[in-house]
Amino acid sequence: MKKFIVSATLVMSFTALSAFGASMTGFVSDAMCAGKGKGGDASHAECAAKCMKGGSPAVLVVGDKVYKVSNPEKLTDFAGKKVTVDAKVDGDSITVAKVM
Repeated sequence: MKKFIVSATLVMSFTALSAFGASMTGFVSDAMCAGKGKGGDASHAECAAKCMKGGSPAVLVVGDKVYKVSNPEKLTDFAGKKVTVDAKVDGDSITVAKVM
């Protein structure tokens, strides 16, 4: 019985952790250009960096989906680059925990 309880607790712990975070790979762009369908590849790096310096917040473009970032300062150094992030997803917004 003890083995069952320990096993069940471990399974529930891993399930709970996966509900809070996700690993996502995409391109860092700026909100203005991503909203116009640009920024989903590395060719947009220079423009993304310039727009972010001008005040447009960083977003993560994953395929056709654009995620708003609640802590965009975590991504500003990666403008136009393909990154993998560990993040908490909440609808179309993410909170980045780690950039890889």
